[in-house]
Parts: sequence; structure tokens; C-alpha cells
Amino acid sequence: MRTFLGMPATAPPGVGHLRGEEPFPAAARRALGDAQLRRNLRHATTTIRTKSGAVIGEVPDWQQLRAAGRAIKADAMARLPELLEQLEAAVAAAGGTVHWAADAAEANRIVTELVRATGADRVMKVKSMATQEIGLNEALEAAGIEPVETDLAELIVQLGHDRPSHILVPAIHRNRAEIREIFLREMPGVDPDLTDDPPALAAAARRHLRQTFLSTRVAVSGANFAIAETGTLAVVESEGNGRMCLTLPDTLITVMGIEKVIPTWDDLGVFLQLLPRASTGERMNPYTSMWTGVTPGDGPQQVHLVLLDNGRSAVLADQVGRQALHCIRCSACLNVCPVYERTGGHAYGSVYPGPIGAVLSPQLTGVADNASLPYASSLCGACYDACPVMINIPELLVHLRAQAPHPKSEAAAMAAAAYTMDHPALYAAAQRAAKLSKLSGPRGRGLPPPLSGWAASRDLPEPPSQTFRQWWAER
Repeated sequence: MRTFLGMPATAPPGVGHLRGEEPFPAAARRALGDAQLRRNLRHATTTIRTKSGAVIGEVPDWQQLRAAGRAIKADAMARLPELLEQLEAAVAAAGGTVHWAADAAEANRIVTELVRATGADRVMKVKSMATQEIGLNEALEAAGIEPVETDLAELIVQLGHDRPSHILVPAIHRNRAEIREIFLREMPGVDPDLTDDPPALAAAARRHLRQTFLSTRVAVSGANFAIAETGTLAVVESEGNGRMCLTLPDTLITVMGIEKVIPTWDDLGVFLQLLPRASTGERMNPYTSMWTGVTPGDGPQQVHLVLLDNGRSAVLADQVGRQALHCIRCSACLNVCPVYERTGGHAYGSVYPGPIGAVLSPQLTGVADNASLPYASSLCGACYDACPVMINIPELLVHLRAQAPHPKSEAAAMAAAAYTMDHPALYAAAQRAAKLSKLSGPRGRGLPPPLSGWAASRDLPEPPSQTFRQWWAER
């Protein structure tokens, strides 16, 4: 039987966390007024950048590794249907079960039904962007099932009734004093004398989670990579909570975006060098867990893989935009982005913040539903330089800006400009008229509304004393 996800369609509205309640400019303006948030972000991103730069500098063939990563992902996207069917066959041959989810609603229904079938009323979770994307926690809670986040940062977000603000470090917007207050307020049985010393906070979380690990029979994970030739799934993490979730329960359910598949074991070796250096500034991930189906008597005896589309086929259909699916969720682009560093992740309104979120979220939802995100960038290009798989994010931003809806007044202005530039006499007259901009005062500060809004955050260039045409005519 052939697998089929349907025609390319965007992620459905009202399900999951890909759309914000307000456009980026409004959310960013409010975030810019939070001085503590900006201090937290500046400290965290600076620290990660420094660590990452140091370990990347140790690798003499880093650029060749980046090129290899890009080539592998491009090949996988070109052969995605074939690789997904190969993955399905390999997982099934190893004793696992594969489920296909066209969108977030279907994925939530599949996972909820699988958990109910076990009779469990609680699941423990490995950090997963895909489950955040589809709003799985909310779906489980609505079904009377308690999800427990076991990643420390995700636990902080969950206990704080908050939302993630970073792909790798979801609680990057919190400092340790704020985390202590959350633990004291929300964590059962916590020592009232708990300090904000990081080892003390980690120990408190460890005590809180230990009983969960030992008593919960169902786990839900994401996957960093899936190897088509063997049916192997891989999760990389830094705390060991993932290893506990992937080995102790009776049932393991993995929700994975279809773009995470790679062809071979050899390909995985490239990404295991790229990902830790670009993300956490480590030479290798402390915990790299891989599992292939079911091993009788060892580990989970019911293994399920939910392959999630949720707009990815629509992204794949765009020959320029599809490179966003190459993303390996390292967050390197967030850590170098001047816009993200000043506004934080919540301003993007999506579980995918920063530069990659500004290009991935609009494509998953349809650009009209996230029309402000492609403009959440200065186009400085730092994200492209940092990306370990060489995604040309500035190119994608410009590509999506062309697809975003524009006011009729803007369309009229651009049509007038195009007409003027197409008629030399009119263009020469416009150049002469440009000298009148001196009447607006220094740097355009005297422009009347609505042009004053443009000059509020930009300097109007001084017109040259002589145009190029005049200079040329004299010679």
C-alpha cells in the first residue's frame, strides 16, 4: 500500500503554536521595553556564541562539513517520498509501527488514542519542537492525560505556565532568580530554603523528576534524525532525561517532522559533528540515543513513529523556500541575530523563533497568516554565516516578502516608481526634485505624516550636489 499525505496544504489554524496573536512589530515593541528580558537574552546569547565560536575554530574542515550537511539535506528533500517509504518499511521490519499525520489535529488524535490504549493517564516527554508545534500538551490535557516535561528548561517553562522562547534553550528569557521563584511556587515538596545556585536548582528538578521516570509507563519524544536505511531514530540531548524516557517506559511514541529523515548511517556522522558545535558549543552531545524498533525484553516493547506533515509538503513544493526544511534545529541563527537578541522568542508568536522561524513559520501556515515575520530581520546575513547547513535565510526572507500581502498604497507607489524609472525624462526630473528633500531638515526629521513614521527610525540620506547624469554630461 502506498503512503499518501495528501496535496500540499498549510498547517490548520487554531491548532498548535505556529501563529501569534499579534504581528511581530507590536510584540517586539513590548519586548523592547522589558529591560530584564534584554539583559537575560544578551548574557545567554553572548555566552553561547563565544563557546560555539571556540569549538568551531578547532575544526579545520568546518566549511566542508557545512557543505556536506547542505548536500545531504538537499538530496533527502529531493527524494523525500522514497526515503519516507524506506523508513516506514525499516521501522515496521524492526517491530515498530508507523503512523502518518497530515496535520497537527491528526497527529494529536493519533498520539492521544495511542496513550489511551495503554490505560495510562500520564506521559513523560523528551524535549520536542514538533510536539510544541502541534500543541500536543494541550491536546493530552484536554483528554485527561498529564504531560510531564523532563528537559530542565522545558520543565521551567511548563511550571511557569509560560511558552518556549528559544529552540535550544526554551527558558533563555528567565534568569536563575526567576527560576527559583517558579520552583518555590509550583514544584511540590521543594525545599523552602532553595537558593538560586544553578546546581541547587538542577538538584531540585532531578528530585522532582526521579519518581516520574520510575513510575510512568508511556513516553513521548521527538527525533533529531531518522535513518531511512535502518529505521533508526536518534535524539541528542545534554541532561540524560531523554535517555531515561527512551529506555524505561513500556511504550514510546515519537512525533517527527517528515523532513528529519536522512538516507544513511554515514550521513548521520556529518550531523553529529555539526549539531553540537553549532548549538551548545560542545564537541559532541553528552547523550546521543538511538533506537531501532523493538528489542524483546529490553526497552520499550511498543514503539510508534508518527510522521508529521503539517505544512511541510507545501514548503517542499516551493523550490526556493524548501531549503528551510534543511534546518537541524541547532539555533545558531538565533544566537547571532541582533533582532532576536533584543526582542526574544515570544515576539515571533511561533514555537520557531528567530531567523529560521521568520522563514519556516510563514511557509508552514501560509505567508498571509504570518505576514510580518519575513520582515523581522535586518538582512545582515549573520544567520547565513552561522547556519551549519548553509540555509540562505536572507534569500528566503526576501523571497517571502514578495509573497506577503501589501497595502494598495504601497503597490501604487511601487508602480509609480517603476513607471518613472522606465521613462528617462521623468527619472531625470525626479532626480532634480530629490534636492527638495533638504527642506525636510537634517536626516528627514521635518517630514510630514505619514512620511514622518519612516524617518522616525531611519536617516534620510543627504542628496548629492550633482547627479551621475549631470556628472556624465559634463564629461
